[in-house]
Amino acid sequence: MSFRPRITAFLCQWCGSKGADMAGTSRMKYPSTVTPIRVPCTGRIDLTHVLDALTKSDGVLIGGCYTPSNCHYKHGNYQALKRVELLKVFLKQMGVNPDRVRLEWIRASEGKKFAETIRSFTEQLEKLGPLKTQEEAMPE
Repeated sequence: MSFRPRITAFLCQWCGSKGADMAGTSRMKYPSTVTPIRVPCTGRIDLTHVLDALTKSDGVLIGGCYTPSNCHYKHGNYQALKRVELLKVFLKQMGVNPDRVRLEWIRASEGKKFAETIRSFTEQLEKLGPLKTQEEAMPE
């Protein structure tokens, strides 16, 4: 059986999760290996949530309101953007490819964009292969 990457998706309740709902109700096809988690805002996602998700999946998608300046809570998307940039630096230092975390801005009406994002992220993770455990990544 070929590798099918598992993705944990943190989706803001206003746009990201609505885009996922739109993709589902429109019967758009995308890989089924996504575990969606609805959050009030991308700004509420703590880096430890993403790190924990990476222990259970091969990649993490964060889907927020359609532009950083259009957050329903004003500054949440900017907070998420800063945190993801910091997280990617940390992951690289730990020997984990930072491309395993993706931040996307998705409108509530963009079911097609959600489905395309999941497909492209899945393809990217397939090329990277399974995320190795810390024991596998760290030679003795």
